[in-house]
Amino acid sequence: MEILKLQKGDALIIVDVQNDFLPGGTLGVKHGEEIIASLNAYIDRFGKKDLPVFATRDWHPVRHCSFTTQDGLWPPHCIADTFGAEFAHKLKIPINARIISKAVRDNIDVYSGFGETDLHDRMQSMDIKRVFIGGLAIDYCVKATVQDAVNCGYETYYLKDASRAVNIKLTDGELAEQAMVESGAKIINTFKELR
Repeated sequence: MEILKLQKGDALIIVDVQNDFLPGGTLGVKHGEEIIASLNAYIDRFGKKDLPVFATRDWHPVRHCSFTTQDGLWPPHCIADTFGAEFAHKLKIPINARIISKAVRDNIDVYSGFGETDLHDRMQSMDIKRVFIGGLAIDYCVKATVQDAVNCGYETYYLKDASRAVNIKLTDGELAEQAMVESGAKIINTFKELR
């Protein structure tokens, strides 16, 4: 197992680990709660190196275009300022984490943490070169964020142990991982591969 050393210019991006995406939520990802321990281990690794942590969240208006009530694909979820939109309470988001709210306009749907946000600008201002991305869900927001990170020029690592898929079709997560690798991302299988 190759060990990758964290260094200045690295950042962790946690994607949408919110109550509505956990089991029991309105759009719960099966076994989504299982990633929290791994994410907390990554957060600890980055914290010990004084490296930045970003956390994206869906922060939808009540009539967001992605909702079935508006002829969209998904049941209403992660409505701004509700319990469902809050980060999972066991997730140890650092007090100095940068929170990125996305899909905040009712007529624009966004999956990627880079879409319609200032994430790229903020990371550029911090001279970030490498990003490490995990969260929910592999086949939607994680994949979109990873691919946009690659397209923005970051050396990009997908955190397999800290991500889960919706899997509307059983192979969706697997195909998403393949697509991320084909786009230029690298896979880290466990936080033990970082120091």
